[in-house]
Amino acid sequence: MNTLSIVRLNRYPIKGLSAEPMQTVTLRAGEGIPGDRLFGFARYNSGFDPQNPQPLPKDRFVVLLNEAALAGVETSFDFETQDLEIKANGKTQSFNMRTPEDRTDAASFLSSEIDLKDPELPEFVSSAPHRFTDVSVVSPKMMNAISVLNRASVRELGEKLNAEIQPARFRANIEIDGLPSFSELDAVGSVLRFGDVELKILSRTKRCAATEVNPDTAERDLKIPYLIRKLMGHVDMGVYVEVTKGGTLSVGQPGEMLA
Repeated sequence: MNTLSIVRLNRYPIKGLSAEPMQTVTLRAGEGIPGDRLFGFARYNSGFDPQNPQPLPKDRFVVLLNEAALAGVETSFDFETQDLEIKANGKTQSFNMRTPEDRTDAASFLSSEIDLKDPELPEFVSSAPHRFTDVSVVSPKMMNAISVLNRASVRELGEKLNAEIQPARFRANIEIDGLPSFSELDAVGSVLRFGDVELKILSRTKRCAATEVNPDTAERDLKIPYLIRKLMGHVDMGVYVEVTKGGTLSVGQPGEMLA
């Protein structure tokens, strides 16, 4: 039996923007990370209707898939006040996203700093409990899925490429260590248990061009999906899990994988 440990916990309040590291998180069965991807900057032609939220492909939003410059933008967002701070290119501006004027100003500032080429500004949208997860288009269950990354798999990929691969490229909610590299991909149906929390592995995580972007330089420097396929015969890194038993997770917490 491999002893696992939680290395990092993240949530992404606004789809495509900065991670918010957490020391602990309390999970409930059937639900995702609290506060994760409940907001997003939808592109002008996204078709998103807050009154009737439907899952949309990730390219309908301002995300790394199309906008590598986003990796150079640092944001912090307060759920209670909805205050958003954006740092980009040496500039810092703050906005209160409860007000229409500030939502427009924030969209304008972000678009300008990443040189967004769309003919109209994106719109800051939300419709909780609807989540803007990449796999929300698959099913309601997957909309609340949590992404888990095995650090050993990232290390092995880096070794094969003779390059340093930052786990941050993969924007996972939970980063773990202690499993053999890539073993998680063959463990669909198995359960990761950390204390009271049980996480059932639902599927492998297919990777897209967003992972090509170096989070330190905001430049596309490695064709990660192509390279994983070339080396491993697939384009997967990490897994999606469902919370089947709730409780609290903490950084450093030990765990195990149950068959």
